[in-house]
Parts: sequence; structure tokens; C-alpha cells
Amino acid sequence: MGLKPMKVKLASIVIGLAGAAFAGGLIGDTSAYAQSAKPARITARDPWVLQTPFGIMYSKAERETVSYQTREKPGTIIVDARERYLYYVLGPDQALRYSIAVGAEGYDWAGVSTVSMKREWPDWNPTPGELKRFPNLPRHMPGGEDNPLGARALYLGNTLYRIHGTNEPWKIGSAVSSGCIRMSNDDAIDLYDRAKVGSKVIVKR
Repeated sequence: MGLKPMKVKLASIVIGLAGAAFAGGLIGDTSAYAQSAKPARITARDPWVLQTPFGIMYSKAERETVSYQTREKPGTIIVDARERYLYYVLGPDQALRYSIAVGAEGYDWAGVSTVSMKREWPDWNPTPGELKRFPNLPRHMPGGEDNPLGARALYLGNTLYRIHGTNEPWKIGSAVSSGCIRMSNDDAIDLYDRAKVGSKVIVKR
């Protein structure tokens, strides 16, 4: 029987203990994003992850209000893919900073878009590219705790990219996705409640 996820705060680090016994990989590592992404180069922003017989222990950077110089208006979302942070502009020289996971090497991108729609516990349909690489993936997965899109999703323009939660929080801080921006479910819910449909989204790399 699996253990309930737990988080213990130690100074500025949160340790998560999740899942049950595992074999040959990370617990619950069935996300198409995780499977399809290429290995990323290790940087100072990569989280530390420790596999144990009881689950996964991992680091997590807490969201916080920080000084941030930008001419963008409040409500703008700025993704710094290189640093693996998302900034929600609060006002002059101030933003709320979230830790994120970004596209793996070969799947990263940059550009300007808008939030075209928002969904709570969104359904997931693998993209044609993902189905081509992994034909055994489900064609449709209803929203829920096991869904790789997590608790909330912000859809970007008319693209296949989203800012969304995750069922693999130990990968936050990594470059592992197929191009989407992942957040912890807690952070995804927080951003979802703040962001408006039509909000400007800037992705830098």
C-alpha cells in the first residue's frame, strides 16, 4: 500500500516523501512528458532527488515575492527557462517567483503568447508527436491526481503548450518536459487564481 505524500520543511528546503515501493525508476514515472524528454544538462537549478525503499525525497524551492525589474504591467507572466523560474509581475520592480520545470534540450522554446483558457483538473490528450514516439500511451486521460497535467492548467494561445501542475513534483527545477511549463500543484493553483484569461506570457531562454 502506498504512503501518503508528506512534506517536511527544513530551513528553506522542503523534503517530500511520496509514493510506495518502486522498481527500476521513479515512482509513478509514467508521464509522457517524462518519457519523451531528452536528458538535460545538470545545472545549479537541478533539484536533488533521493530514491529510497519507501519513496522519493526531493528538494523544493518555495514561491516567494522578489525584486524583479521589468517594464511589463502587473499580471504579466514571465518564464525564465534558463533559470527555471516563472515570475508573475505584481507591480514596479516586484514579482512573485515560482520554481518550474521546463522543456528538455531539443524541446525548449521561446516567444510571446497569452493565456487563452484555464482549466481545473484538466483532461490530457497526448500530442500527435508523443503518440508517434510512444504508441502505447493512452489517447485520453481524465483529470485527476494521476494525470500528468496536475491540478490546474493555463493554455497558451492556440499552441499545444501549457503552464500546468504535475503528478511528479520531484522534477520541478529540471529541464525534462516536452515543452510545457510545469509547476507544483500548489503553485499551479496559486497562479491559476491570480492569472486572467488574456494575460500576456513571455517565455525566455
